[in-house]
Amino acid sequence: MREARGMMHRHSGLIFTGHTLSVPLEHRRPTGPRIEIFAREVRENDPAAESRPFLLYLQGGPGHRAPRELPVWLRRAVRDYRVVLLDQRGTGRSTPLTRQTLARVDDPAGHLAHFRADSIVADAELLRAHLAGDRPWSVLGQSFGGFCAVTYLSFAPQGLREVIITGGLPGLTATAEDVYRAAYPRVLAHNERYYARYPEDEALARRVVDALRDQDARLPGGDRLTPRRFQTLGIHLGSQARFDLLHHLLEEAFAGPELSEVFLRRVDAAISFAEFPLFATAHEAIYGQGAATGWAAHRVRDEFPAFDLDAGGPVRFTGEMIYPWLFEEDPALIPLAGAAGRLAAKDDWPALYDPARLAANEVPVVAAVYHDDMYVDRDMSLATAATVKGLRPWVTNEYAHDGLGRSERVLDRLLELLKD
Repeated sequence: MREARGMMHRHSGLIFTGHTLSVPLEHRRPTGPRIEIFAREVRENDPAAESRPFLLYLQGGPGHRAPRELPVWLRRAVRDYRVVLLDQRGTGRSTPLTRQTLARVDDPAGHLAHFRADSIVADAELLRAHLAGDRPWSVLGQSFGGFCAVTYLSFAPQGLREVIITGGLPGLTATAEDVYRAAYPRVLAHNERYYARYPEDEALARRVVDALRDQDARLPGGDRLTPRRFQTLGIHLGSQARFDLLHHLLEEAFAGPELSEVFLRRVDAAISFAEFPLFATAHEAIYGQGAATGWAAHRVRDEFPAFDLDAGGPVRFTGEMIYPWLFEEDPALIPLAGAAGRLAAKDDWPALYDPARLAANEVPVVAAVYHDDMYVDRDMSLATAATVKGLRPWVTNEYAHDGLGRSERVLDRLLELLKD
């Protein structure tokens, strides 16, 4: 490992140190092509902090980099740990995957197949070996980061001292179809909560859909905003921090009879995958185990006619679903359409979890399960919690999926569970 030159700095009473590591693209072929991963270590500006154990933070996603700001949970974590913020492979400063970089790859789909939880865990083990030697470290996994933590428990538990999961206990054997069949009703429930708070928005959303059919509304990049892309704004309804975003967009939607430029610019920022193309391209692949995912969200949607914009009923927004037509309409995704299609057809995905190993688990594990989580199914999470030996769940309806980032109390509660 080499430390990135000039990456140690101090502010807000904390010391930040950057680390860069060259790792195999495919860990089963250590002499093959290599990529880089980047991690930022954060500790208190106190000599005593140097002897604290490491805590690896695994961000939600897939395809999202580690936080650059100072989230509330980080302030709590550094009191007990030296925190390692890993830009998971393909994100942030870890050899980013974008339409530009993938254009230089001979086999984009084959390349992308190595950006799931199993590869992220293998990266983490190499990073741990450098920073902590043979000492196990703690892991905090948020959302998809929690999925990665369960993969870690399955295949490299010797590297773990303890595991903390927030909103990220996956269904161990759930197929992509299972995931989305359970997800659509939760998204509808969040639509109802939204309209209960803003009842006037129901008519306004229908007015926008009708306008998008009649007008050639163009986003800043020149692409047309279609009704079905507008409908994807519901992805934000599962987050406490962004639940009201749709309302703030709708209240400035029109400038007379036309959709306003302000609205179109803000919608573009909320739905474009230009910053996170890996999220869209690899999203269903995170559920692949031994079978093709086959655009499951798109296929299962037909079972829920409430989302049909052509039926003339009230507009219901979709959630964290990726559809093949997004790769025709979002300019950031159009060059990735071929790779995404091949990933959807891939039918030889390796297992991500080992139920037998988890049933014999000896690593202390605690998990926050959000009762009304829109993104991760509560029942699947609790079934997994019952499967992992020794896992202590905390079920709460006090927080949404982003509870870890909203209140220091979430991490504090889970650390107390670990101490008990």
